[in-house]
Amino acid sequence: MEHIELFFKSIFIDNMVFATFLGMCSYLAVSKKVSTAVGLGAAVIFVLAITVPLNWLLDQYLLQPGALGKWLGAEYADYDLSFLSFIMFIATIATMVQLVEIVVEKFSPSLYNSLGIFLPLIAVNCAILGGSLFMQSREIPTLGLATTYGIGSGIGWFLAILAIAAIREKIRYSNVPPALRGLGITFIITGLMAIGFMSFGGMLTGGDDEGAKEEKTAQVEKKVVDDNEKEMANNIKVNE
Repeated sequence: MEHIELFFKSIFIDNMVFATFLGMCSYLAVSKKVSTAVGLGAAVIFVLAITVPLNWLLDQYLLQPGALGKWLGAEYADYDLSFLSFIMFIATIATMVQLVEIVVEKFSPSLYNSLGIFLPLIAVNCAILGGSLFMQSREIPTLGLATTYGIGSGIGWFLAILAIAAIREKIRYSNVPPALRGLGITFIITGLMAIGFMSFGGMLTGGDDEGAKEEKTAQVEKKVVDDNEKEMANNIKVNE
């Protein structure tokens, strides 16, 4: 259940594009055609699915304060390598992006040419690095959950770029005002889609909020009853 909840939350509620607006450069530049958007989206899913769990391992066994003491001995428990987080995460991401670039160039030269400079730029795509940094800041406890989060975040970014690419292909033949053609109408559509994705916010949290309100109400009622009992006891003592 925890994996399913995290998976859907990372796709719809914490969507990389519509919730945090990460990876917007590639999202806007490579979303003119659906075929190109599908290729880049698949590459982002692959990179996130590999780098997030790998960076989780680095964080747990190398970067966290005292992590070295878990497997090298107590004498290394005082070492803190957390200042290397950005360097290590980016190095892992760049390695995987290089692997993706080699594979795409080998098996799909047309897609490689369509993506152009944006394929190697996945290495510095803030959505890719953001996935690892969010994993670290949210303290995801297990490798399996980190993998689920990476895949879900990648699928969320894929759905976002696929949706905007399909819309941009359609509005190409629409009567868009000259001042809004190109990126203008794209930004407006992206904002409207982000508002739409906000509606998923209650999908996994609505029940928890209702339960919390009921618990808070019960605590307030209990406190009122206790105060009334204390006041009655004080009045009895005064009368005596």
